[in-house]
Amino acid sequence: MTQDSIFTVPVTPEEINETQIVEGQMARHLGIEVTAVGPDFMTARMPVDQRTIQRIGILHGGASLALAETVGSIAASYCVNREKQFIVGQEINANHLRAVHEGEGVAVHATATPLHLGRTSQVWDIRIRDDQGRLVCVSRFTAAVLEKRG
Repeated sequence: MTQDSIFTVPVTPEEINETQIVEGQMARHLGIEVTAVGPDFMTARMPVDQRTIQRIGILHGGASLALAETVGSIAASYCVNREKQFIVGQEINANHLRAVHEGEGVAVHATATPLHLGRTSQVWDIRIRDDQGRLVCVSRFTAAVLEKRG
């Protein structure tokens, strides 16, 4: 691990947005981007717009889960030996606490922090907040740590 960090290699939001959030995949389609990486957390942003709302104009719960799993998966993948291991999502749940209405420049921000970083599994707490910092959704994401073959 890097000094004072849970991540095994130094990583920046710019690098993640270039290499992990790629064209043609869900995170890019939803407009998700990593905005911060700290010693023990990762934060991503997602717009609340026509791509992420439900029919009544508020943030879709499934979009919140996609945001949570995206930031959780990326963060988890930087807590293993990326040459020898990879992670896959095993379970995710969420409690939706506050509606967020679509609008110009409106976004939600998800911060993932680890609850458990084990040899074969990881558990992450992900808090999604609106632009005013109000809690919108709490999620728990579990990832399996697997060995690469070949």
